[in-house]
Amino acid sequence: MFLTFFTALKDAQVPVTLREYLVLMEALDQDLADKSVDEFYYLARTILVKDERNLDRFDRVFGTVFKGLESLVEAMEKAEIPEEWLRKLAEKYLTDEEKRQIEAMGWEKLMETLRERLREQKGRHQGGNKWIGTAGTSPYGAYGYNPEGVRIGQDGNRNFRAAKVWDKREFKDLDGDIELGTRNIKVALRRLRKFARTGSPDELDLDGTIRETAQRGYLDVQMRPERRNAVKVLLFFDIGGSMDWHIKQVEELFSAARAEFKHMEHFYFHNCLYEGVWKQNVRRFTDRTPTWDVLHTYGHDYKVIFVGDASMSPYEVTMPGGSVEHNNSEAGIVWLDRVTRTYPHAVWLNPVPQNQWRYTQSIKLIEAAMEGRMFPLTIKGLEEAMRELVR
Repeated sequence: MFLTFFTALKDAQVPVTLREYLVLMEALDQDLADKSVDEFYYLARTILVKDERNLDRFDRVFGTVFKGLESLVEAMEKAEIPEEWLRKLAEKYLTDEEKRQIEAMGWEKLMETLRERLREQKGRHQGGNKWIGTAGTSPYGAYGYNPEGVRIGQDGNRNFRAAKVWDKREFKDLDGDIELGTRNIKVALRRLRKFARTGSPDELDLDGTIRETAQRGYLDVQMRPERRNAVKVLLFFDIGGSMDWHIKQVEELFSAARAEFKHMEHFYFHNCLYEGVWKQNVRRFTDRTPTWDVLHTYGHDYKVIFVGDASMSPYEVTMPGGSVEHNNSEAGIVWLDRVTRTYPHAVWLNPVPQNQWRYTQSIKLIEAAMEGRMFPLTIKGLEEAMRELVR
């Protein structure tokens, strides 16, 4: 029935995507609709409808597909469940009370115990709370739950609670040519402007030509350099993981920045800044730029803008070896301090709504490292960030 709902929306020309449909299924797995048809209506509308002009079509399709249902249990019994979802039924979901009973080990104990498990374990394990396996409550493995663990052998995030990810992940570069949905981002970025005439003289200077021609008595064409925004910008983009939720918003910012700033360089990092950054995500393991080289290549007059949700394990910010993907020799907060000391004008743009920042420890840590210069990735936040950079 849910697949019928999805295809009916497509037939009605409501622009829904498979990704959004899977998000809706994940929400149902978490029982966010509480098995109520009314609650499911609002949940589905929130996830699937991006433009209020499609609300009427959505309502008509919903009324047709789910007509007569009093409980979502009936819909679930009729649902066409893919094989992959059937396999995931083995996963163990804990109640809130059970989750509260599980205490995190702490960084040192977590990594020490993982090393012991790797030495001791001889085969595959399903369920349980000790061995490296699947569908249990062990701190190590995949498709289970633990408030703080090492993710091994899982194809994506589920609870966003892993302190470290064992598997290699692939990220995509941001598309700098994406068509912006609004000009407001460009307008906000224009607050960061300092015009100067730079480069070769390739623009006609009409006033100068008239003046020189009048003085000399013959045509004397004068040229001048093009007037450009002389501000230099260094952009650092957090990429992958939870940033996938904000990719459209960040691509719009990236596209606007490329159009607005002629002197702009960008690099990627994941979660927190460490000893290396990269220009292409497909080559991020083979073609990295040492962060020290960046600090010594681009002058102090560059304006630095970090873009990221700052949402991660606090170990990734404060601990050597805390990176979710590699063993960093120095803590992320050390590198953030080096950047802010090298570049006096630096800000952090966060796509997470500002009223949610206080609930994530890592956001508070990074905001403190940036000396409070963290701004929401909204038009108002952009304007405030640009004002901060021109001080």
